[in-house]
Amino acid sequence: MEFTKTTELNSNHNHLEKMTIQELLSNINLEDKTVPLAVEKALPQIEVLVNHIVEKLENGGRLFYIGAGTSGRLGILDASECPPTFGVSQDLVIGLIAGGDMAIRKAVENAEDSLTQGWEDLQKYHISNKDVVIGIAASGTTPYVIQALKVCNNNNIITGCITCNKNSPLSLAAKFPIEVVVGPEFITGSSRMKAGTAQKLVLNMITTTTMVKLGHVIGNKMVDMQLSNNKLVERGTKMIMDELDISEEKALKLLMKYKNVREAIKNYKNGN
Repeated sequence: MEFTKTTELNSNHNHLEKMTIQELLSNINLEDKTVPLAVEKALPQIEVLVNHIVEKLENGGRLFYIGAGTSGRLGILDASECPPTFGVSQDLVIGLIAGGDMAIRKAVENAEDSLTQGWEDLQKYHISNKDVVIGIAASGTTPYVIQALKVCNNNNIITGCITCNKNSPLSLAAKFPIEVVVGPEFITGSSRMKAGTAQKLVLNMITTTTMVKLGHVIGNKMVDMQLSNNKLVERGTKMIMDELDISEEKALKLLMKYKNVREAIKNYKNGN
């Protein structure tokens, strides 16, 4: 099928500079409302990929995100939130960006055009066929990402992608593509907007669903979260209070003793 970059099509809105602030905000919001519906259409694709991720991570594998620019930053954001939220190792979900860590804050010229750097970046982590690699690119045409996935395929590593164009080169390179077609951006070609929002929603789904299936959530609570600030200590204390029907003082004491909600609840129930 023919490949059309819908992310680059002309905006449905024109003469933006003549709009009032209220009109700008309303029209951006109007476009944003379409994103969850586009994600919904991709749910079957997301489910297939998550099944493979859960299986690989249950058997000692890791999840890698690889992208450039906004897409790379979103992958790094999602990866960085897994340890504090679910108490997993920093090495379980890893985000890589074209141009390295410097590119998180500042664009690195031509970094996304390299045909070899993506695979080289993955090799630094001794990647193997136990792992899963997801390429993230709104356009679906980023060489850094596409070539990395192609080499992964050659090494029998499961590959997925998150893109916002149908039948893109990235979709064709990934074994399990996720295509969330959000259409033209409010500002023509500004894929940090609807496309970025769509990618963030999908990333949330992937790691949240995976972590639930790996046992890091009980009921609806983050029982393995890291107690890295007062807010999270308070949240953990309340979880223990609700689960065990004990006082705040007793719950906090348990939490401070075991440094983990799951362990505090388990040990209390076991009479420790």
